[in-house]
Amino acid sequence: MIIEVDFSGDIPIYSQVRDQIVIGIASGQLRPGDALPSVRRLAADIGINVHTVNKAYAILRDEGFIIMDRRSGAEIAAMKKEDGPFIEQLKGRLCPYVAEAMCRQMSLEEFQESVASIYHSLKM
Repeated sequence: MIIEVDFSGDIPIYSQVRDQIVIGIASGQLRPGDALPSVRRLAADIGINVHTVNKAYAILRDEGFIIMDRRSGAEIAAMKKEDGPFIEQLKGRLCPYVAEAMCRQMSLEEFQESVASIYHSLKM
């Protein structure tokens, strides 16, 4: 899996790295047990600071997406089914996007179709 970052964008680089790894997991490009590059290797490959990759990996670990071991490095964790706290957290993250869609006169059906399209593109 190739990770690309937008150095001129508004999204922090560590968030871009985190998001692309999550997308890789969701799309099946990364599976439980797959090893991730070392922090130094990924930083060198992308051309970013080691601390930036370390922060992305720490967030992924805290969210349960990866397991980190000093000896074997980082690997993709087996994910459990969503639970109540995750659903509430997801609602909180989606709220600004739903509000913006409403401000732009997007119907509920259009919003649902957009989400479904993204969901299905990741499942392929």
